Amino acid sequence: MSGTKRALIALFALLAFPAAAAAAEFVVTPAVINETKAVFGQVESRDAVPARARIGGTVQSIKVDEGSEVAEGDVVATIIDEKIALERQAADAKIQALASQLKNAQTDLDRAEELLKRGTTTQSQVDQARTQVEVLTNQMAAAEAERAVIAARAREGEVLAPASGRVLQVPVTQGSVVLPGEEIALVAGGGYFLRLALPERHAAEITEGASVLVGDRPGASASPNAMTKVTGTGKLVKVYPQIQDGRVLADVEVDGLGDYFVGERTLVWIPVGKRTVVSAPPDAVATRHGVDYVRVATDEGEMEVAVVLGATFDDDGEPRVEVLTGLQPGDRVVLP
Repeated sequence: MSGTKRALIALFALLAFPAAAAAAEFVVTPAVINETKAVFGQVESRDAVPARARIGGTVQSIKVDEGSEVAEGDVVATIIDEKIALERQAADAKIQALASQLKNAQTDLDRAEELLKRGTTTQSQVDQARTQVEVLTNQMAAAEAERAVIAARAREGEVLAPASGRVLQVPVTQGSVVLPGEEIALVAGGGYFLRLALPERHAAEITEGASVLVGDRPGASASPNAMTKVTGTGKLVKVYPQIQDGRVLADVEVDGLGDYFVGERTLVWIPVGKRTVVSAPPDAVATRHGVDYVRVATDEGEMEVAVVLGATFDDDGEPRVEVLTGLQPGDRVVLP
């Protein structure tokens, strides 16, 4: 092939494929990323409310168990007190006796009023009979109110769930004797969150509203030695002002914690500061024989530089990998 033909072919290639004439470059610039710390977060319920007995007696039945889901107002257990049944019988008998006395008093009043019309009795006897009817009527009302109180006490034998949620503990069994106010079941409600305990040196660096990364549940990986994967994000909603035992407590809201066990722990990566790093696109890194290389464009031409890589992160939606050594700000990285 003549030299003229070769020149024409090269010119045609440059015109047809201009992108191949010059490789794309990435200029290394410093980036500011969040410095994160991995800590264990423990699943906690926002509320842990005990369902208490309102009367003393014997536990007749328990309708829930640990792990049961309950709604507010559901019957958790039933307590009976045999004395309440006896008190109700006594109240019914008292009402029946007062009803008979009231009937006789009303009859005496009607007779006295009839005799007063005939002039064979006095007004004082009529007033006395009317007073007796009023006294018995009031006694009847008091007895019925007392019976209503006894009936209300009997209904209080039903232990109700104070909130909607999951039953954590049931410390009593059927047949147990309980006193008023004793705990029958402990209900976790109000939602769930992760509670973190951070070293106090990070107390001034964490802020409410910051986003955190949440790892998968323990045991979710196929291998016990597998690395924990990031499966979700959360929001730091509260930082407690008191430091206890060199730890500052913080709460993180995460969706989907209802499937976790209360008290279960999982890894959380929380931002505790910022740092400036040098980074490059992951596509620019080539690995040969276990060593990472990046091709850099210089005035004398292209050259490969060995680099040590760090963590990967997103820079305005673009993937980047941290370069610990090997690159400096201003270097021109040749992209494939």
